[in-house]
This record gives sequence, structure tokens and C-alpha cells, in this order.
Amino acid sequence: MNPTHSNRIVDHLWLARPSTEVAPDLLGCVLVRQFPDGTLIRGTIVETEAYGPEDPACHAYRQRSKRNEVMFGPAGLAYIYLIYGMYHCLNIVTDKQNIPSAVLIRALQLETLPPWIDLQKNRKLHRTAAGPGKLCKVLLIDLSLNGTKLDNGQPFWLEHRTNEFQQNLDHQNITFTQTTRIGISQGKEFPWRWYITRCPAVSQFG
Repeated sequence: MNPTHSNRIVDHLWLARPSTEVAPDLLGCVLVRQFPDGTLIRGTIVETEAYGPEDPACHAYRQRSKRNEVMFGPAGLAYIYLIYGMYHCLNIVTDKQNIPSAVLIRALQLETLPPWIDLQKNRKLHRTAAGPGKLCKVLLIDLSLNGTKLDNGQPFWLEHRTNEFQQNLDHQNITFTQTTRIGISQGKEFPWRWYITRCPAVSQFG
């Protein structure tokens, strides 16, 4: 691991809060994907959605099941599921154990492309991970990684915002937009989606 990033690892206590608190705080943080050969790909989180208890759009709203079991675990686990039989979605489990709560990572702004991506077909780096299905595809995230603990040396971990990002946020050079979630049929009125305003890597504006 690059030592310049070693003091920025997000610990699980930081994630042990309601998803509606963690989701906007994750904007500007970095998701790191480590592959078996040691290759690291980093992407800044630019769009999130929160899901939690008493939320009709949450997978654990009705009952605990084999599919949603990871959501009831401790904060800092990766909850991955398949939609439409073909797209994977990556969520970060939040809050206290036995409280089903997670943040969907909707879009990343990648620093570099993995070497297996065809540059001729993916010339717009900023759009390569602009959507939950897209980012899982480019980072080779599937159900085999469901329940993985996010930590240094694991397939995933999170790093806090850089000082530069935080300074730009403090000076309002960077702003966030809060709005309703998309792609769901229930709980559409909850304003639990956040994204970096005018960021070209966001999946969808508005």
C-alpha cells in the first residue's frame, strides 16, 4: 500500500452511524479496490444513496433473509447484490449491528483505468464508473465479495477526503446536491441521495 495514504483509512467506528449521516460524508472519500495481483485502483466517491430501517426501499424492510443478512452485520462490510440479473451494486454497511442500514455507492470518479479495460472503447474516464452497475463492472465486483470487510489489505477499503478536497468544500468551491433517490418504486419521496454538484462522473443529475 502507498504509505502516503496510510493515515487516511476510514475505520469502522466512523461508519457506525445512520446511513443518512454517512452517505453525504462519504462524498469525496476514496474507494480503493485491491486485486489479487496487488493492483490498486482508486476512485473518488461522487454519488451516494442511503437506505435504512423503516425505509420501504430497503432490502431489509420486511424481514431478515439470506439475501440481506449482511446488512444486519457490523459497520464496514460490503453488501453486494444483483439487479435485473446482470448488474451488481456495491453498498457499505453502516450503523450498529442488527440495524439494517447501508449506503449505495452510485458513482466514482476513477483516478486511472484498470489495465484490462479497452481504452479505445472507454475514452471518457469520468464516465467509466458513472453508475452503480458500471463501477462494479469496471472494478470486477460481484457476489463473491459480498460480506467482505473493508479494511487495509482487503479487496476494498475507504480513505478519508484529501485535505485539498476538504478545503475546497469549506470554501464552497465544491458543493453537494441533496435530492430524492432514483431507480426505486417505493420510498421515492425520501431525499436520501447526495452527489457532488456538477461533477461529470455523477450518474444522473437532478
